[in-house]
Amino acid sequence: MFLEAFEKKSKTTDIQKEVVEHLQTLIRFESVTPNQAGAIDWLTDKLVDLGLSCEQFTINGVTNLIACIKFKDGPCVAFSGHIDVVPATSSGWLSPPFEGRVRNDAIYGRGAADMKGGVAAMLSATKKLINSKSAKVGTLYWLITSDEEGEAEFGSQEIVNKLAKQGVVLDGCIVGEPSSVAQVGDTVKNGRRGALSARILVTGKAGHVAYSQNTLNAAHIAAKIVNSLSDQIWLLDVASSKTTLQVTGININNVVDNLVPSHCEITFNVRYSHGYSSAAVKTQLMNTLNKFAEHFTIEWERPCEPYYTSHNTGWSLLTHIEQAIYKNTSSYPLLSTNGGTSDGRFFASPHTQVIECGVRNNTIHQANEHVSISDLLKIEAIYTTLLEQIFINN
Repeated sequence: MFLEAFEKKSKTTDIQKEVVEHLQTLIRFESVTPNQAGAIDWLTDKLVDLGLSCEQFTINGVTNLIACIKFKDGPCVAFSGHIDVVPATSSGWLSPPFEGRVRNDAIYGRGAADMKGGVAAMLSATKKLINSKSAKVGTLYWLITSDEEGEAEFGSQEIVNKLAKQGVVLDGCIVGEPSSVAQVGDTVKNGRRGALSARILVTGKAGHVAYSQNTLNAAHIAAKIVNSLSDQIWLLDVASSKTTLQVTGININNVVDNLVPSHCEITFNVRYSHGYSSAAVKTQLMNTLNKFAEHFTIEWERPCEPYYTSHNTGWSLLTHIEQAIYKNTSSYPLLSTNGGTSDGRFFASPHTQVIECGVRNNTIHQANEHVSISDLLKIEAIYTTLLEQIFINN
């Protein structure tokens, strides 16, 4: 069937074939945010079979899963991920987006790369760890949500809240987001920039353009505000993470050319380094805009705090993932904080080290999203080595 060509070309173990089949199964669940569509139920059954205790809970239509298995005393580390996907129609696809078809040694389907491939690889690596006859230490958690691609209001944040109520403190968290670029393992996200959006309404005084002395042009004030925003200098930036501010909209809604506008709306977004907090960003921008204070109001929207994981002198998740990647690829990864926000921000804390490592991201959210079988097996091998280092060779 779908795996015949793959099996003929290479000698594969049962678990290698299983990880491909698991990804195909996951793709066939049409789990568009926030619907889990049976995917978390299926995953729960698989984890229970491996001996993990599992707890599902649903909030406002979002399904979350917390699963764990405890060995002896040792590090408490989690796999984190999501099974929800962005919508997909059949338009532009070589095969139906929720079929999971294999073509040209790759698995095609919505979520193949973002991030059901990561979940399938994590499941295979977990099975190998548990089946190992070596002595193990520590506690392994699985933290899965169906609300990552949307507003993320009732997903990983609620998982973190529940863990806190249970007194669980994670030492590390591996997020299976597709972090790689040219080849699997070439890039690890050891942090993410924060994000903050805002909407400014500038108010002036309307009037005929021929009698501008009796008016106050909201567009002209808005232009000065935009210049002030774009001229920001971010002194708390670090070399590995730069803050950027982009104006995303200027809207006047003036349908005639002889009327001085009384209102102008400006929207902008800031992606800021871990040298800042959302409060610090707001303070800096408001200090800049104070000279226009009588002419505008501002609404802040969707704040997402940054996080950053460095090499610790003691137990270091970042060192572990670098070593696991080197063992399987003979190269060390680039450390990066670029890209959009992720659920990693919810798990990061002064005690919890967070990294993101997954397959390549070149087809995510596109028609014909896919992951090559070789990439899937490579990330599965990296995860397997990582778990061995943490729980067996600690």
